[in-house]
Amino acid sequence: MPERARRELRPAFRDWRARRPFWGGLLLALGGGEILLTEKASLKVVMHIGMQGLAGYLLPALMVLLGLLILFSPAQRLFYSLTGILVSLGTWLTSNLGGFFVGLLLGAVGSCLTFGWLPDQEPQVSADREPPVSAGEPA
Repeated sequence: MPERARRELRPAFRDWRARRPFWGGLLLALGGGEILLTEKASLKVVMHIGMQGLAGYLLPALMVLLGLLILFSPAQRLFYSLTGILVSLGTWLTSNLGGFFVGLLLGAVGSCLTFGWLPDQEPQVSADREPPVSAGEPA
C-alpha cells in the first residue's frame, strides 16, 4: 500500500471509530468469539455444553452479532448493550462457564462500555496536556 494512501486511511478510520462505541462492540464480539472457540475444544477441556448444545452455540453467536451491530449501527447501542450483558451472563450456564470466564468478562465489559458511551461529546483534555493558549488571550 502506498504511503500516501496509508496516511489517508488512518485518519479516516480514527474518525469512523470516534463516532461509535468501538471498544465496547469489539470486546463484546471478541468475547463471543472466545466462547465459540472454547466450545470447539477437545472433550477433555469441555466442562459443560448445556441444553443439548444449541444454546451453547446460539448465545456466543448472538454476542458476536450484537458486537458487530454495535459497531455498524451505534444508534441502537442501548438495546444492543442491554441484550449483550444478558446474553453474556447467560453463557455462564450454557457454555463452559462463559468460556472459562474470559468470554463472559469480555462480553460484560464490552456491554458496559457500550452502555456508558455518549455520542457527540467534546474530547476531554487530560491534566498533563493543557489546551494551547492563543496569542490574543491573557495567560
